[in-house]
Amino acid sequence: MTALELTPVWDKTFPQSDKVEHGKITFHNRYGIELAADAYKPKRVPANGRFKAIAVSGPFGAVKEQASGLYAQTLAERGFLTIAFDPSFTGESGGSPRAVASPDINTEDFSAAVDYLANRTDVDPEGIGIVGICGFGGLALNAAANDPRIKATVASTMYDMSRVTANGYFDADDSAAKRNEMRTQLAKQRTEDYANGDYARAGGVIDPLPDDAPQFVRDYHAYYKTPRGYHARSVNSNAGWNVTSSLPFMNMPLMTYIGEIENPALLIHGEKAHSLYFSKAAYEKLEHGVNPANKELLIIPGANHTDLYDNLNAIPFDTIAGFFTRNL
Repeated sequence: MTALELTPVWDKTFPQSDKVEHGKITFHNRYGIELAADAYKPKRVPANGRFKAIAVSGPFGAVKEQASGLYAQTLAERGFLTIAFDPSFTGESGGSPRAVASPDINTEDFSAAVDYLANRTDVDPEGIGIVGICGFGGLALNAAANDPRIKATVASTMYDMSRVTANGYFDADDSAAKRNEMRTQLAKQRTEDYANGDYARAGGVIDPLPDDAPQFVRDYHAYYKTPRGYHARSVNSNAGWNVTSSLPFMNMPLMTYIGEIENPALLIHGEKAHSLYFSKAAYEKLEHGVNPANKELLIIPGANHTDLYDNLNAIPFDTIAGFFTRNL
């Protein structure tokens, strides 16, 4: 595994807290990809010397210097040892080619974070949870379905990346004809990428905004393309994912088995978010699953999708911390 180059400076989109200790760490997944993370550690150590721990990632196309780092630092202020990690092929993490998303590998990234945390001497291996934001909310639920070491899961402003890729927004393109049209385009792109020796990028959040841009695209722009949330390593802030990253999400439905999650899960979504239907559908599966009693759906009044990225008046950190305190 290639050693990663980690920036020594604070380059987050949020201010550094003086209530916790911050440092850079690395760990590897079972595919041999080295992942980069920011670790946030409370200054007060538990009496037994072992923290409850939380791994955080997302949104889809973001880096740890954006929303996931804010979540991790804020939860560390509330007493948890946390890490915010860059998924494989993105940010400061390893993996080549760059800007690739994978339903399998990105699910594995969460379990790899648990591997790392469970082997720290200052972490209770029976007290590890995860937070996934946006598209990594769906991946977090997928990881929780497959990894019982994850004792509690929060999915915030969740996307089901398989559903939106295969069916389009609001399932408007849910037909074999539409999917086959996309498959034809992506297959052609594969041929071109191989011939070119490189991978075409899909483009990040559109900039400048067209006059007819939907409100949720305007919300993304306000986060990823302005000083509020822009980051030089963010996929969405810049050239976007590889075009062909869409292929496996069409063919490998995420969250097929989330109804089998035995451990607690909390879904959080904004009332005004265009993506709310993803959390409602996921919660319906959880409600009819093996242990519905410990599953929750919390809808934040008036909040849109990106409010739950960084709006401290919208993100219910006290509720999230209480959920983890009860369940880790």
